[in-house]
Amino acid sequence: MASLSQSTRRRVDRRLMPFIFLLYVVSYLDRVNVGSAGLQMTKELGFSDSVFGLGSGLFFIGYVLLEIPGAVLAEVWSARKWIARILLTWGVLASATGLIHTSGQFYTLRFFLGVAEAGFVPGILVYLSHWYRAEDRGKAVSLFFAGIPASQVLGGPLAAVLLRLHWMGWSGWRWLLLLEGLPAIALGVIALLYLAEHPREAKWLKPEEREWLTAELARERASKSERITVWKAMSDPRVWLLGASLFFGLNSATGVSFWLPQIVQRMSAFDVSKVSLIASIPSLCSLPLMLLAGWHSDRTGERIWHAAIPRLLSAAALALSFASIADRNVPVTLALLSMAAAGFYCAHAGFWPLPNVFWGRAAAAAALGLINSCGNLGSSLGPYVLGVLSDRTGRFGAGLLYLAVCSFASATLVLFLRGAVATARRQSAANLVESA
Repeated sequence: MASLSQSTRRRVDRRLMPFIFLLYVVSYLDRVNVGSAGLQMTKELGFSDSVFGLGSGLFFIGYVLLEIPGAVLAEVWSARKWIARILLTWGVLASATGLIHTSGQFYTLRFFLGVAEAGFVPGILVYLSHWYRAEDRGKAVSLFFAGIPASQVLGGPLAAVLLRLHWMGWSGWRWLLLLEGLPAIALGVIALLYLAEHPREAKWLKPEEREWLTAELARERASKSERITVWKAMSDPRVWLLGASLFFGLNSATGVSFWLPQIVQRMSAFDVSKVSLIASIPSLCSLPLMLLAGWHSDRTGERIWHAAIPRLLSAAALALSFASIADRNVPVTLALLSMAAAGFYCAHAGFWPLPNVFWGRAAAAAALGLINSCGNLGSSLGPYVLGVLSDRTGRFGAGLLYLAVCSFASATLVLFLRGAVATARRQSAANLVESA
């Protein structure tokens, strides 16, 4: 017979993770589909690479504005209600993007779509901290972030079908963007009814399971110093180091994600449907590796190297892709970009549990918001720089070298936190002894 610990964790996994995974799949479909829509949009509307790159990146500028308040609201108000609000508003704006005609409209809608979605990732991470112990959080984070490659695997075939459409005088890219917002609206309503805020409110857990999980999470909170305020956490050098690491890391990840369809298209003579399918291959390869990284990080309790090594592998793969793109070698380029994508996604398992190692509750929520804000500034820069370098050189090679340097910088910065993690864990152990 399974122990109380095992049965509780399995029940929480079965209840929450499929739904939370689905939320991120739907969220990331917007980012994937913009890249696929760009195969037709840029030609039909006469957008240059710089215009498309800037519009893609403006999403993340809007995202930054409400990131920290959104994370704190998720902790002190309601993560469930905040997540539902985000889903409803971004669903409407995501669909409206299919109606644009000018670069100004593209810029405006992308910016406000970012504002609408701001706080989603830290809000979910806060929500997971209400349900998962520190030693289980790497696996939960990996399952959540697996929505990124899964959305790209799903988005490729979906785009391949919808880009062929031409209904009511509208091109396929418009239908692709119009339809993508509808699932988010439906899931926003469902989230209010399906999600419970805390274990003590979960009627689907047995009484003894609710008591065990509530006590375990309370014990973890007791190990953190409650004297650390939101403002003190936000001024902590460790927050800014994590933020800088994510800034460089998402420069690389988002730059590749947005431009991958066009990289494949320009290297080959494939049509847009085939390009969309091929562009999903790196994400398909990443999924099992990402889940393995989360399991291994939890099993060993190690976070720093699980965050750094994947980024170093991504940097190496991106640097090597410079030569394969110059040779127009599609299979080798695709293999290297698959390796880079796997590195981007595998790093999440070690990286995102780190704020909860250092801070507790609202302070950790604010730190998550600030770190993700820095990351999204990087997300706005990566696609734009790649577009500008492509316009100036006529190739993607220089842009990929830039992304390789960013990935290397991300890995190097997170390694500076090795001593801080060891110190924080010793302090947590001492706090537990003191409170016992």
